[in-house]
Amino acid sequence: MRLATLLTVAALLVVGCAPTTRVTLLPQADNPQAAVEVTAGQRSTVLSRPYASAAVRNQGPEPEQLDAAAVQKRYPALLAVMPPPAERFTLNFITGGAELTPESTAALADVLTRAIARAGGELVVIGHTDRVGTLEANDALSLRRAEAVRALIVERGFEAARVRAVGRGERQPLVTTNDEVDEPRNRRVEIVVR
Repeated sequence: MRLATLLTVAALLVVGCAPTTRVTLLPQADNPQAAVEVTAGQRSTVLSRPYASAAVRNQGPEPEQLDAAAVQKRYPALLAVMPPPAERFTLNFITGGAELTPESTAALADVLTRAIARAGGELVVIGHTDRVGTLEANDALSLRRAEAVRALIVERGFEAARVRAVGRGERQPLVTTNDEVDEPRNRRVEIVVR
């Protein structure tokens, strides 16, 4: 739980107030195990529960457990400008390639409508495969799927700089199966709108 964890904690609220800085971990529906390590001087503490907070002082962090009402009372202006939580959508593919199923092609319009409605929003398209084929082939296929959906999104008017495509291969199945099992629900892209 070093800097990398801190950067992935999207709902982290860091507030500077003289002379103390305070770190407060907000709840995250898509990552309930989120945590952040706060270090000051020779001491550190881990914030791993929603609304856990720590005042950062020279002698070390001073942790306390807050609740939703206390955080709302302390930081109403900051909470008012926080972006809404990320939305996730799943689109499925026809076996063996990067062609969406007809149902998923139709659903893409709703994804774009939701994405465009978010001011300054960005999309992450995460490609996945089932467990048929080699690990290397599935890595390549998952990225091809993500890139194909990214291209459709950009073609339909979403700004290219705000869409990123990544592949996960067969590593994060929606449905756990044995190797070489054809599972349609694992042939997918997840689109995260944030």
